[in-house]
Amino acid sequence: MSSEIERLEHDAVVDERRSLTVRSRGLVYAAAGVLLAISAVVAALRLGEEPGRLSDWQALVLGATQGFSELLPVSSSGHLILVPWLARWTYLEHHESFNKTFDVSLHLGTLVAVVAYFWTDVVRYVAAFVVVARKRVIRTDDERLAVGIAIATIPAAMVGALGESTIDEKLGQPWQIAIFLAVFGVLLWYADRTPEDVQISELGLWRSVLIGISQILALMPGVSRSGITITTGRFSRLTRDAAARFSFLLLIPIVLGAVLYKGLKHVVLNPLPAGSTGPFVVGTVASAAVGLIAIDVLLGYIRRHDYSPFVMYRLAVTVFVVVVIASGWRDATF
Repeated sequence: MSSEIERLEHDAVVDERRSLTVRSRGLVYAAAGVLLAISAVVAALRLGEEPGRLSDWQALVLGATQGFSELLPVSSSGHLILVPWLARWTYLEHHESFNKTFDVSLHLGTLVAVVAYFWTDVVRYVAAFVVVARKRVIRTDDERLAVGIAIATIPAAMVGALGESTIDEKLGQPWQIAIFLAVFGVLLWYADRTPEDVQISELGLWRSVLIGISQILALMPGVSRSGITITTGRFSRLTRDAAARFSFLLLIPIVLGAVLYKGLKHVVLNPLPAGSTGPFVVGTVASAAVGLIAIDVLLGYIRRHDYSPFVMYRLAVTVFVVVVIASGWRDATF
């Protein structure tokens, strides 16, 4: 009799959790739908847009591209270069100040999406970090993970800030992006064959730091920040779900730092470019909306499957770019 009661209680708890999950996912898609509708209406009305500059519709496409590619292991920086390259949208290429500030708005959108989706985790790990800072001792798994995320953010942030001009000048050509998409896609496929036996709660300090440091490679367009951190996580025997979740958590401080740094440098200390209001609003909102969907889709998918579809996608984009260049439709460089 007692075992039957325990079984019924367990089933009730499972049903309650499933109900909460369904409701939470419903809220995610409802919020994403509202945000997409807002960005589409603003774009349709062409609000805040000026002729001859980046249009609201172009900003909508680029914002959706950012939300999709930043949070899936396919390279947002690479896609944000390839899409205008293919469509012959040259405004951002020829107007660096606009491009820099627009990039800040797009990353702000994905940052909002990740923080909103993982709000409970964010609060927990921030609280854990505060406890460690106050007591100067690590006692729990949450505290260890919070410290690992904080330490792991420093190398990538420093390299990104110090090497910003070099990265802009030497990297980001379409042919380079194609190579990085393929090479690091194959590396992800190989890493994903690693056994899964480490949960995110079991992630030690040094393993956390190693995964975080791998973000440095993502400064090269085509590598993918989420892709390389998931790859390193899988090489470290994290489960597919744990690797994805940890990748998203790592995104928060690194993108927050980039938004604050670039926002101060390109937005606060310099006047906003003319005609930026509409595209910035549309791009930010679209990026947040698609980002919410991308997070939920990835986490839902990899609970039952592997990362092979993303590897195939990267290889397909590589082949497409090579064909486009070889046909003479577009040049290999800008």
